[in-house]
Amino acid sequence: MFCGAGGSSWGARGAGVEIVKGIDNDPVAVSTFADNFPSAKSMNPVTAESVELNELRRSVGSIDLLLASPECTDHTHAKGSAPKLESSRRKALQVIRYAEALECRWICVENVVNMANWSGYGDFVRDLERLGYRIRTQKLNAADFGVPQSRRRLFLLGDREELPPEVAPPQQARRRSVKSVIARHKRYVSTPLELDGRATATLERATRARNELGDGVSFLIVYYGTDKAGGWQRIDAPLRTVTTIDRFALVTWAGDVPMMRMLQPDELSRAMGFNLDSKSKFKLRYGTRRDRVE
Repeated sequence: MFCGAGGSSWGARGAGVEIVKGIDNDPVAVSTFADNFPSAKSMNPVTAESVELNELRRSVGSIDLLLASPECTDHTHAKGSAPKLESSRRKALQVIRYAEALECRWICVENVVNMANWSGYGDFVRDLERLGYRIRTQKLNAADFGVPQSRRRLFLLGDREELPPEVAPPQQARRRSVKSVIARHKRYVSTPLELDGRATATLERATRARNELGDGVSFLIVYYGTDKAGGWQRIDAPLRTVTTIDRFALVTWAGDVPMMRMLQPDELSRAMGFNLDSKSKFKLRYGTRRDRVE
């Protein structure tokens, strides 16, 4: 449910899960999902609310696991001071409807950690328990599992037969840096950082980085949006959380001239964990560049 382009499904398949269906209402995401999971049931863009569950059950048959990443926009701090919509938050309740109809043994719900602060979160968990699920919740960071991105998320795991075990990061997992996913070729063109018309805030963030690192050292700046760390980061650490906007710009050097370009979809894809170790390649070829970033 809320499958998007198929990130959770891609990870689940790598762990041995057979993906039989994905449900989402975004046309580009649906096309991308179908491209990467050709054996899954055919699908059209559709909202979770509009799916007739008896028909769905007849279509997919008996299933073991329901994966769900409900809409997070109105749980996250990334929305800033904009009003939070309860109608968006309540889309998570579709998980209850699906779980009751499909009677799967396992459920995995993933969202931003602030979902746990939602006024309806307690009822959401109790409704799953009412259906017979034993629930474990954890807050996990992708960077602790070898992904070159710091992405802290809430995972709610449910099992109808026993309490799910606690998930622990691999003891030998190394933290990958964003440097490991940055393309080295010349295909992506940089322009001088200090172009006329460049936003003052962008230049200020770059200045803070240069004051800390010195000239000649590459770094990233938060080009769109804000953060609480000065608006820049080193490239020898995991990338800060990737969002749906074109957020990160890479600053490199041509002699003593700082140059800048945005991180590209293939780099962001690797930062999300795609195509790092797998033999098969996640395909991201539909829509505009903006769509692929999202």
